[in-house]
Amino acid sequence: MLDEKSHKDKHMKGKTIEGKAKPLGAYPHIKRVGDFIFVSGTSSRRADNSHVGVEVVNGVKQLDIKAQTKAVLENIRDILAKENATLNDVVDVTTFLVDMKDFNGYNETYATFFEKENGPTRTTVAVHQLPHPDLVIEIKVMAFKKLN
Repeated sequence: MLDEKSHKDKHMKGKTIEGKAKPLGAYPHIKRVGDFIFVSGTSSRRADNSHVGVEVVNGVKQLDIKAQTKAVLENIRDILAKENATLNDVVDVTTFLVDMKDFNGYNETYATFFEKENGPTRTTVAVHQLPHPDLVIEIKVMAFKKLN
């Protein structure tokens, strides 16, 4: 019989993924609990701390919800791959938007990653701000993938 710590270690594993932006606090990118996989809130931040979807045009900063949404979902896809899972294994999505005016652009890009009928459940909420002023979106997901 396993002791409590060994049992926890076997069934609850967190990972920080090389090549991805380091978490800004004491949490992993991903945590597996049995057959469930939880991905922490993920943004368009690159490993070098720059952000996808940020451009300065004629001295004015433009934040692109479609580019950020695509980058976030690609980051999540890459993180899930470390547990041999894909976006098809995602069962629930929670999205945080800084401005609900971005909902249509987000929704359009999201639909290129997930099917309406067979995709995950989803909740989208507006938030006052995210950890960096260049971020307009953050997404966290839960996936289900049987352990091998």
